[in-house]
Amino acid sequence: MLKKPELQQQELEMVSVESLVPSGHLLRKIDGVVDFSFIHDRVKHLYCENNGRPALEPVVLFKLLLLGYLYGVRSERQLMREVEVNVAYRWFLGLKLRDKVPDASTLSQNRRRRFAESTIYQEIFDEIVLLAVNKGLASGRVLYTDSTHLKANANKNKFDLAEVAVKPQEYLAALDRAVTEDRAAHGKARLKEPPESDPETKEIKVSRTDKDSGYMVRDGKPKGFFYLDHRTVDGRHAIITDTHVTPANVHDSVPYLGRLDRQRERFGFAIRAVGVDAGYAAAAITQGLEERNIYGVIGYRTPTHRDGYFYKREYRYDEKLDVYICPNGQLLPYRTTNREGYRQYQSDPDKCRNCPVRQKCTQSSNATKVVTRHVWEASRERTDQHRLNRVGKRIYKRRKETVERSFADAKQLHGHRYARMRGLARVQQQSLLAATAQNIKKIALMLSRNAPNTTPDLLQILLSAYIDLMNRYQQIAETGKSKDECQTKKTNPTKMMGFVSSLRGNWFIPVAPLLCFHQFCETSISSVGISVADSRGRHQSLRLAISRCRAARSHRIEVAFA
Repeated sequence: MLKKPELQQQELEMVSVESLVPSGHLLRKIDGVVDFSFIHDRVKHLYCENNGRPALEPVVLFKLLLLGYLYGVRSERQLMREVEVNVAYRWFLGLKLRDKVPDASTLSQNRRRRFAESTIYQEIFDEIVLLAVNKGLASGRVLYTDSTHLKANANKNKFDLAEVAVKPQEYLAALDRAVTEDRAAHGKARLKEPPESDPETKEIKVSRTDKDSGYMVRDGKPKGFFYLDHRTVDGRHAIITDTHVTPANVHDSVPYLGRLDRQRERFGFAIRAVGVDAGYAAAAITQGLEERNIYGVIGYRTPTHRDGYFYKREYRYDEKLDVYICPNGQLLPYRTTNREGYRQYQSDPDKCRNCPVRQKCTQSSNATKVVTRHVWEASRERTDQHRLNRVGKRIYKRRKETVERSFADAKQLHGHRYARMRGLARVQQQSLLAATAQNIKKIALMLSRNAPNTTPDLLQILLSAYIDLMNRYQQIAETGKSKDECQTKKTNPTKMMGFVSSLRGNWFIPVAPLLCFHQFCETSISSVGISVADSRGRHQSLRLAISRCRAARSHRIEVAFA
């Protein structure tokens, strides 16, 4: 029977904000794992202690900002309207149902005045990364880096042409030393210092609206004024460990090594491997990675080629003779090393004039072919080989699942397609807040998802089952009996808990049963104080330790029960 609906909006109900927010809501998960109280101590020096009107609590202020990035609300005015009607937002901010929502200008004026020159955005981001590291969600052992463009708030047709000085690359001092050493090794004199002259300049387009943005011209990319967000994520769960903004006319490889060093110093990362695309395929990058003892996997870059001519790869380099061998078999000996760091290998013009394949080699008037090789080319070739082996393929395959997925989520869900503000410093703040929002969301979801599977009781049961298996393998190793002959009586997991809890010291165990245990629980092992080391005493994460033992064909690894 159809009844006429009764209006119930005016009825009074005894409810609380706490009861209106679902138990599985994202903001509840975030509030349960992230403590934002550290923000208060970090910014209290920016507030007056004994004068002025009462300020909005800085923790609430930054929670408001993070809400906008969590839910992709680009307008701060729209965000205030959402907070006014959204009970979950009010609960997260600590507001009651009838509390007045702060004005949107409170956010904008604090950003423009109080926090304009502050490093609080970077500090908040760093604290969240450290939280992920402490929770075992990031290790910094394998990192992936890429860049994405953010459209600047500027018209691409309104610009002025300007001459700007070319900024020297940071590696030039190291390159000069390498050139000097290379010339000395070949018996060449040191290059003379270049005469003093005006600094090199280039003409660029400068936006009349946002002068910090850069005009981007890239294949397959839109033209206009953009910023680049250079982002690094951890290979374990794609936690963002670094974000750095530059104008779009800055090459991806320019800030790369400096940002790696920053992560090692700030978070204490022991970086073992990195995965990047072909935009980072430069000799300076591969040399820098080798100097830092980092295993680099770089995407393949298609070489430039002139139709009708030989590819450079068809000129084979002989390292022992230090010569290039052309496709017709002629030797191109070393001639010199120029200031840009390139060795020059030159052919014999008398042989080239009558060469049957000269038309495919060179059209120079003096019948001379010159092949160049960078002084750091050997490191580039070694790094290129990483991409072709089993480990390198596995690392590079993971790149699209980590950093590219991170950018896709940022653009689709967190409003990271466009620069919300103008100026490099403000876009850097935007990138830090967007990355922080993504990180706290991932941390909350990962910990809430894994919580039922990481209870101490379950870990004890898994460990007890593993020790039974370990005893069996130990008997096989000592007596040489078959696996069936060495089967031990299955131990009750409940009775085994006390024995497992009392384990101390170092135990040497075979790899095979540890692999079985690893299939059940990888991220939970650190929560019961197990550290893994190989036979050389190098402590690894569990996954890397197993891979290294397999590669070294070790039969056991050491597990320390704390």
